[in-house]
Amino acid sequence: MIDRDTIAKSKAWPIVEATALVRRVERRPPEKGFVLFETGYGPSGLPHIGTFAEVFRTTLVRRAFGRLSDLPTRLYCFSDDMDGLRKVPDNVPNADMVRGHLGKPLTSIPDPFGTHDSYGAHMNARLMAFLDSFGFDYDFKSATACYQEGAFDAVLQRVLERHEAICEIVRPILGPERRATYSPFLPISPTTGRVLQEGLKEVRPETGTVVFRDEDGALKETPVTGGRCKLQWRADWALRWTALDVDYEMSGKDLIDSVKLASQICRAMGGIPPQSLTYELFLDAEGHKISKSKGNGLTIDDWLRYGTQESLMLFLYREPKAAKRLHVDVIPKHVDEYKGFLEAYPMQDDDRRLGNPVWHIHDGDPPPPHQKLDYGMLLNLASVVNAEAPEMLWRYLEATMPGTNPSSDPELAGLVGKAVAYYGDEVKPNKRYRAPSETERAALVELAHFLEGIDPATPAEDIQNGVYEVGKRHDFANLRDWFKALYEVLLGQETGPRMGSFIAIYGVLNTLRLIRRVLERGTLAADAA
Repeated sequence: MIDRDTIAKSKAWPIVEATALVRRVERRPPEKGFVLFETGYGPSGLPHIGTFAEVFRTTLVRRAFGRLSDLPTRLYCFSDDMDGLRKVPDNVPNADMVRGHLGKPLTSIPDPFGTHDSYGAHMNARLMAFLDSFGFDYDFKSATACYQEGAFDAVLQRVLERHEAICEIVRPILGPERRATYSPFLPISPTTGRVLQEGLKEVRPETGTVVFRDEDGALKETPVTGGRCKLQWRADWALRWTALDVDYEMSGKDLIDSVKLASQICRAMGGIPPQSLTYELFLDAEGHKISKSKGNGLTIDDWLRYGTQESLMLFLYREPKAAKRLHVDVIPKHVDEYKGFLEAYPMQDDDRRLGNPVWHIHDGDPPPPHQKLDYGMLLNLASVVNAEAPEMLWRYLEATMPGTNPSSDPELAGLVGKAVAYYGDEVKPNKRYRAPSETERAALVELAHFLEGIDPATPAEDIQNGVYEVGKRHDFANLRDWFKALYEVLLGQETGPRMGSFIAIYGVLNTLRLIRRVLERGTLAADAA
C-alpha cells in the first residue's frame, strides 16, 4: 500500500486532478456529505466509446481522490432523457414510428425496440447494462425523474426570479431573431407533447409559472415544476450542477465555450460550477474528428474483438488532453504496451508505480503479469501460417511451449482468438509480398545455411544474434534494411517481430522451409492468395 503523502506528490494526471479537488472541498466542504462526480449521457443513441471514456476517466480521478481524502464520494451517470428527439438515429428499428414522435422528450416516445416503456427507458437500460458490464460503481440519474419528482424545483423557481440575468448571459452568442425570443424555459406542449423551442411570452415568478403560445395557437400558462417545462441545454447543464451540487465533471474540447457559459449561468442560479477537465477529441485514421453520423470511428465492440479491455483502458488513460487516433491499427500496440507496463510494475519503486498506468487501471492493485507472448508475435505467426482459425496457431504454440493449451491457459487462448480475428480482418487483405533483391537473396541463402546448422531448440537470443551476423556480412546500407527485407519478403508487411523470437516460436525448420520457398519461387505472393 502506497502512503497518502507519496501519492499526493505524483504527477500522474488523475492524481493531479484529485489533488486540486481535495483543495476545493477543503475550502468548501460539501453540505450534502459527499463529493459528487458526474458524467452526462445523451440517450438519443446507443452508448459508445466516448461514453466509456468519460466514465472511466472520471472513475480514475474519483479513485485517486479516495486515496487522498476521507470524504465519501459518489458518481452520478446522468441521462438527458427529457430532451426532445431531433432526428431518428440510423441504428434504431421502427424508424417511421419514431419519426412521428420527433420533438417529444425521449421518455415520452414509445420504445422502437419493444422492450421498455419508452425510447428513453430503453436507452437508459442499455447504458446501465453497458456500464455494469465493465464493473463501474455509479448511481444512475434520469433528467425526467429529477424534473418530475421535484429535485430541480427550488432552482427552477430561482431561474424564474433571475430570468433576465440568465438571458443576458446567453443572448450574446445568439443570432438576432433567436436573441429576441430567447428564454431558458422550454415548455412541454400539453397539446402535442413536444418540447417547445420557442413561444414563451411571459415569466411569472410570483406564481411559479410561464405563459407560452402552444402549437394549437392558444396562449397557455403552466408551472415550471413537475416536468411541465425543461431548460434549454446549457441552462439545463447549469441546473444540474446547481441543484445536485456537482463537484467534478469533465467534458470534451468541443464544449469549452459551453462550459464557460454554463458556469456563468450556474453562478447566476446561485450555484458553484464544478471543477472540470477538458479532454481532447478522438481522431480517425486520417486525423479527422470522429463523427457518429459519419461512422468514421471505432466502437467498443470493434476494440474488444481485436484487443483486451485493459488495452482499451490504457489507450484512454494516456494523455487525455492530447488528441489521439482512434483506429484499429493502434490496438496491437496497446495490447503489448499494457503487457510491458504490467511486467515492469513489480520492479518499480512507489513513485514510478504511481506513474505506471496499470496502477490506475487496477485501482492500485495490478495483477501479476500473465501474458506469455506478445500480441505482435501472435499476429506475425498468424500472418506466416495464414491462420483462418485459432487451431492453426495452437499447433505451433503447443510445440514450442509444452503443456500450454487453450484449456490450461484461457487468457492466451483469448488473445490467440483476437489475433486470428485481427489478422483475417485487417492484415490479410493488406499483405503485399515482394521478391528479394540480389543482395537480399544472397543474405537469405546464408540465413538458410545458418538455420540448417543449428539445433531446433536453440534459444531465441542466439538465433537473433545469428540473423544479425548474417546481415552484417552483406551489403546493406544499415541492418534495419536487412530486417525490413525479412518482413516484406517473408511476412508481406513493412514491420514485424524480433526475428529470433519469431523463429523460435514458429520453428527453425518451418522458417527454413519458408526461406527455401522464396529462393525457389522468388516470392510468397501465391501463398497469400
